[in-house]
Amino acid sequence: MHAQTDSQSSILPQLPFAFGVESVPTPCYVVDTGRLEKNLGVLSAVQKRAGCKILLALKGFALWRLFPLIHKHLAGACASSLDEARLAREEFGGEVHVYAPAYKETEFDELLRYVDHVNFNSFGQWQRFRPWIQRGERIVECGIRVNPQHSEVKVALYDPCAKHSRLGVTLDQFLGDALDGISGLHFHTLCELNADALERTLAVVESKFGKHFPSLKWVNFGGGHHITRKDYDVDKLCELVTSFRDRYHLEVYLEPGEAIALHAGVLVASVLDIIRNEMDIAILDTSATAHMPDVIEMPYRPEIAGAGKPEELPHTYRLGGLTCLAGDVIGDYSFSEPLKVGDKLVFLDMAHYTMVKNTTFNGVRLPSIAIHHAESGRLDVVREFIYGDYKGRLG
Repeated sequence: MHAQTDSQSSILPQLPFAFGVESVPTPCYVVDTGRLEKNLGVLSAVQKRAGCKILLALKGFALWRLFPLIHKHLAGACASSLDEARLAREEFGGEVHVYAPAYKETEFDELLRYVDHVNFNSFGQWQRFRPWIQRGERIVECGIRVNPQHSEVKVALYDPCAKHSRLGVTLDQFLGDALDGISGLHFHTLCELNADALERTLAVVESKFGKHFPSLKWVNFGGGHHITRKDYDVDKLCELVTSFRDRYHLEVYLEPGEAIALHAGVLVASVLDIIRNEMDIAILDTSATAHMPDVIEMPYRPEIAGAGKPEELPHTYRLGGLTCLAGDVIGDYSFSEPLKVGDKLVFLDMAHYTMVKNTTFNGVRLPSIAIHHAESGRLDVVREFIYGDYKGRLG
């Protein structure tokens, strides 16, 4: 694919939104407000139909400059740490929930200033921190995360119910007589799954923990619900939530991260060099390990606008990252025209679990962050990273 002017570019019809690719400094994440609002519209409709509350999971998407837009549609945000909770309180508003595998005593008083719900990973943590809750200035509701030991996620790295998982209380460790002061239960068992996975999981949760529901106010169904995906069964989700609420008269929370930003952003990168080692290899100014770590962790092969599978189009390349890690390889792709230095490639669906997970390994600078305003077509680069960002985190 040759670098072309935007009016001539062959990749634009395949992009999830049209923007001036050639004007983007690389590497750069670009998030589109139009695609984001489309997702939020789906989630808002689910809230109304099912009578539940949906929270933005900051672990998946935390571009806080867009929080005012998201806040118009969602009830609040959920955090996994003190800093995420503070960001949610300061920039998002609404309800702020937090869950962590364990909390630090040195942080807990400050944490309580920001949150409305605290979910504990064990009864030991609940009992240890209950005095903090009781003497706190704000009323904070408390929950226990449970592990129904029912796996739906195929990749062990992302399966909260994998054997020996540290996440949540299993039935044999659940202290049903120690729920005084507990307002709800939390379970999170899914990752990028449809409503049928929730249906099976919910049946297990009810069979194991349902007898405790009458003493509760709410149940949090966690995240991993791919609600804004094209083939997601929204009707089934609404039926499951509505039926659950009717049976138990409990408030229901969902906290998707990926569904909010699904297909709402891209990562634009440039070709820096082309070499050959029994095949053509293009070195880019981005990195799998530093800028899109799920490519290695999941693993998966991200789509590129205008590119095909290896050998599908006439010119096949292995795309390599900028770090020294031998395995910093994004994948093999084919293109209709030979790549050349300076060409720009657009990686699709790069809004979620990228900016929140990337690193400065090797001192490679983080990609810039840009917002594309769908109504006006304006592209604002809201963050560029410099030497000080790298140095400052190391001392």
